[in-house]
Amino acid sequence: MAAPPAPADAAPSPPPPPAAPDAPGRPAEHSETACEDRNAGSLDRLLPAVATRRSPRKRTTSQCKSEPPLLRTSKRTIYTAGRPPWYNEHGTQSKEAFAIGLGGGSASGKTTVARMIIEALDVPWVVLLSMDSFYKVLTQQQQEQAAHNDFNFDHPDAFDFDLIISTLKKLKQGRSVQVPIYDFTTHSRKKDWKTLYGANVIIFEGIMAFADKTLLELLDMRIFVDTDSDIRLVRRLRRDISERGRDIEGVIKQYHKFVKPAFDQYIQPTMRLADIVVPRGSGNAVAIDLIVQHVHSQLEERKLRWDMAALASAHQCHPLPQTLSVLKSTPQVRGMHTIIRDRETSRDEFIFYSKRLMRLLIEHALSFLPFQDCVVQTPQGQDYAGKCYAGKQITGVSILRAGETMEPALRAVCKDVRIGTILIQTNQLTGEPELHYLRLPKDISDDHVILMDCTVSTGAAAMMAVRVLLDHDVPEDKIFLLSLLMAEMGVHSVAYAFPRVRIITTAVDKRVNDLFRIIPGIGNFGDRYFGTDAVPDGSDEEEVVSTG
Repeated sequence: MAAPPAPADAAPSPPPPPAAPDAPGRPAEHSETACEDRNAGSLDRLLPAVATRRSPRKRTTSQCKSEPPLLRTSKRTIYTAGRPPWYNEHGTQSKEAFAIGLGGGSASGKTTVARMIIEALDVPWVVLLSMDSFYKVLTQQQQEQAAHNDFNFDHPDAFDFDLIISTLKKLKQGRSVQVPIYDFTTHSRKKDWKTLYGANVIIFEGIMAFADKTLLELLDMRIFVDTDSDIRLVRRLRRDISERGRDIEGVIKQYHKFVKPAFDQYIQPTMRLADIVVPRGSGNAVAIDLIVQHVHSQLEERKLRWDMAALASAHQCHPLPQTLSVLKSTPQVRGMHTIIRDRETSRDEFIFYSKRLMRLLIEHALSFLPFQDCVVQTPQGQDYAGKCYAGKQITGVSILRAGETMEPALRAVCKDVRIGTILIQTNQLTGEPELHYLRLPKDISDDHVILMDCTVSTGAAAMMAVRVLLDHDVPEDKIFLLSLLMAEMGVHSVAYAFPRVRIITTAVDKRVNDLFRIIPGIGNFGDRYFGTDAVPDGSDEEEVVSTG
């Protein structure tokens, strides 16, 4: 997709953006990435010395398949694959994420500026998306040109803007995305792609970040990193030689033939589209502080308050939904409930009778799967008109930690069932459920998914887990939420937000107390099952992991 030097239709032409104030006495920053810093070699002497007032930071790397989904700094850990809830108590989106675009020439320090903003923002959920991941797949002829440094990677046509735009749209909506991993050594996309999720803040950086009208409209804030061309050239030499296996002649040839002309024609003109220009890139601490202040004010306006009171009161006195199925309360079932609800029951008996209930619950849930007529021959050579499963596959997904106790029962009755796990933790300051870990089988969108948690009180964690499955394209009517015990509040919350999800349990208690604990309840299932210390108030929720 080609773009004109300064596209007239990209956005209304604003007055030239104000340049951020320089930090007095701060020479230009010379490091764009940690790898560049480590491999500077003799090229370091070509750059001005760096003096900094900021405390040293641990080296960080952007997300990739071999790295954990987080950024570690000297102050804290920033999760880059997790997320808080992006929806309200009705299961609908509340506010889109705040998207920051970082543009500028090659090796101008965009990645370093992005990481400095991330650290200073002090928000736990951030996605850093690089335009470098979205180079188009080259033809054989283009591969040969690239091998001889004769292919222009600094032209708008080199990027897959359609994929960039669709990816950024999904991230702003809080949905999961698959991002290609580009190999700069072979000039090709790797076979494996990485999964990212939406977050509080999305930072998108790239040389052509402002070169497309539709992409420009998705950015809530546009920042242009302006760095001297000599410094950019030295950084590019350092990076391409040490990281990408290029030789110095090839790098200089490519720079003069493609990089510099592309900057003059396509990149520098987009500076006028920026909301703020940062002179000297990462060396400008004053500019970064101003950016962070503005982003903080925008985040405060968009802040989501997880309204537990609204969940509690939204469906009072309503009849239970038709999507709920409760295991018939036979004397045997009620007897097992009596045992596991008794505070005096030993751990061994609690585990034994909980497992029995789980087995009955899962057998009951399987009866709601689609079946079709089929005919088989018996050993006597006679036809038997029976039923067989009409779906592709069954996958179980447990909400850690209590939900994993249901996995053995599922495996016992479903041969070759696939298992996934979700870790949802409660933010102790906001009370919001937050996704911290996810492992799902491939191609889960074609499966019937049995989502397992032992207790559901408010429904907050269950709602987030359902949203995660929907993000992975699992149809809502193929999701079965299973729980040993639920509160009416949780049933209503899930059913209202996701009316096609089948809810299956062995019992429903009517009330939750002021702390949103099921009454009369079962206590903290995870603590009683695993023998860990109980929460002081005897809650039925996990102390850290939300099972509601």
